[in-house]
Amino acid sequence: MLTVLLALGACSNHEGPEGNPSQVPQTATLYHGMIQLGEKLEDPYTVENMRAALTKAYPTKADRIDITATDLYVRFLPVDDDQLKELEGMGLYLMDHPMDYRIVREGDYYQDPDVGEEAITWQYAVVPQDFVFPEGIRYELLDECYLAEHDPTTRGDLGIDWELVEREAFRLTGNEDLLAPQTKGPAAAPAGRITIEDPNFSGGKPFGVAGVKVVCNIFIKIATCYTDRDGYYQMEKKFSGNPRYRIVFQNEKGFCIGFNWIIVPASVSTLGKAEPQGMDVHVNTESDGALFRRCTVNNAAYDYLSRCTDTDLAITAPPGDLRFWIFPDLSSSSACMLHHGAFLNNSLVQAYLGGWAALIKLFLPDITIGTKEDGYQDIYSAVVHEMSHASHYAKVGNDYWTPYIDYIISSFIREGHQAYGTGDGKNAGYCEVGEMWAYFMQSTLEKDRYSGSLMHFNNLYWFKPDIFLYLYERGMSRAEIFHALSGDVTSIDDLKEQLVALYPDREKLIVDTFREYGK
Repeated sequence: MLTVLLALGACSNHEGPEGNPSQVPQTATLYHGMIQLGEKLEDPYTVENMRAALTKAYPTKADRIDITATDLYVRFLPVDDDQLKELEGMGLYLMDHPMDYRIVREGDYYQDPDVGEEAITWQYAVVPQDFVFPEGIRYELLDECYLAEHDPTTRGDLGIDWELVEREAFRLTGNEDLLAPQTKGPAAAPAGRITIEDPNFSGGKPFGVAGVKVVCNIFIKIATCYTDRDGYYQMEKKFSGNPRYRIVFQNEKGFCIGFNWIIVPASVSTLGKAEPQGMDVHVNTESDGALFRRCTVNNAAYDYLSRCTDTDLAITAPPGDLRFWIFPDLSSSSACMLHHGAFLNNSLVQAYLGGWAALIKLFLPDITIGTKEDGYQDIYSAVVHEMSHASHYAKVGNDYWTPYIDYIISSFIREGHQAYGTGDGKNAGYCEVGEMWAYFMQSTLEKDRYSGSLMHFNNLYWFKPDIFLYLYERGMSRAEIFHALSGDVTSIDDLKEQLVALYPDREKLIVDTFREYGK
């Protein structure tokens, strides 16, 4: 299955926070299989247990305080991607495993054996007590819970130390081993920094993993936030116990790195338990391979999107809600844009993918990144190449992209690994224009980041990215070139005519350049 996915449009190619965060060793082992659950634990945050803890801690005051549910611990069973997106669109943070079990071994995902391997598994969430459940999505209420910080009545001067009550609830439910030692201070809001190294950039100095979601939880108490551009994060909720930390590769700029093995849009790197003060993570090539690849793809995509502004690249940004897949054993990458509706001709899908066709459409990736050449610069180049395709797609849409993909997969079927074909098949012009643009952008963006000379392609391909590079070196901007890539430019002749029409004062330069490269 991983191999056939390649064919779907394949292209070759602030100041530090307070506290004392824990450090994740660079060589720490992160497990990437299924989470292994142990015994079910008694949740200290249920209304019943919090009432008992309040009575234990404040026997003379407990009868004057009415503890009622502030939150509901529930699970949903969405039947398809649309229902999953509907839940996420309601602002819910969903976990694919229950929150009240001991974790025997961490992992990237969990699939409930009672649900089956081909279905979306139960999604666990904590919702406000007055939450309006969406119609048509199956759910189960698991517990009514109480979180003092969600109860506006606790803000008055009641003389109650709610951190003390919380700790007492842990003791009464047999979960004292999950508490952080009080000798290390009171409850804390986790804070820290996630960094990565690129040995060929900025002298190899660490820099932030930007815009990723960091999640902490202990039982149903969950805190989430995004790292800033420099990799710093700061939770708002405080924890008395040692929470579990996870990096969720769902970026604040609107893209996800998946697919997390089961049908989940965003991959998760589970870091394990640490002190409530926070956790620092530093990533390099000696770190867990999946974590390094995910962070690198994340940063390259974040950087590209950050540059799609009027004051920088001045080109159309890729569409929102992009879905990336990473394949560590493949060299090629793609911008198939299936999640956004660029579907292959059904006869081609059936001929090449056979029984996998329905499953591919269910997963729906937009961009696949092969990371066999897994240095930071190699991955960066692949990502910006495919993001350049995605910008092109955002401008021309599915009517353009479908014949483009048809050409790619037809060439793959006909000529094996020559995904670009020889330039003489049906719809080859779409490929010619699209690949010229993406390779040109890859070359210029690599130079922007790593300095040195522009990478030229000479006679490496039958299409000629060097045409754009030649024009760029003589003053034509990337935005001006992109302006020519309209939906009716489906061949090299169309491209030349469009450039001349847009920039008649540079007609001689344009015509001479195309002629120089045999076009």
